[in-house]
Amino acid sequence: MHALGTHLLVELRDCNPEILRNREKVQDALVSAAKQAAATIIDISFHEFNPFGISGMVIIAESHLSIHTWPEYGYAAVDIFTCGDLIKPEVAASYLIDKFESKNPSVVEMKRGILSPYDKKLPHKFSGEDLQTVTQSSTSCL
Repeated sequence: MHALGTHLLVELRDCNPEILRNREKVQDALVSAAKQAAATIIDISFHEFNPFGISGMVIIAESHLSIHTWPEYGYAAVDIFTCGDLIKPEVAASYLIDKFESKNPSVVEMKRGILSPYDKKLPHKFSGEDLQTVTQSSTSCL
């Protein structure tokens, strides 16, 4: 199935709570996961909550990686959303499972965006002329 993006919903249960409460380690893990997946990092933002818990996002040219941790439960929720064929979101997910020492992870993959009605790969970037062709094709299918 051809779509514009792949979205991994990563459930990290039974993690090391000491890692999950350390903002620097959480941030380093997400940034490193993006690099492991061959993503282009654009911006990074993380926030530490009181008494504990961290939320963060790594914006990549190909979309984003985000996390929220609940160290008191040994749990982290991670989203890895990527577009294009060069990025390997499953590599980022595996990296984070290892980094947070999750003993009970799960990964759900969703295809996001416009699904190709012609069973062919959709372009992720194209010219204005291409946009007109795609728009005409889309409206003629309705």
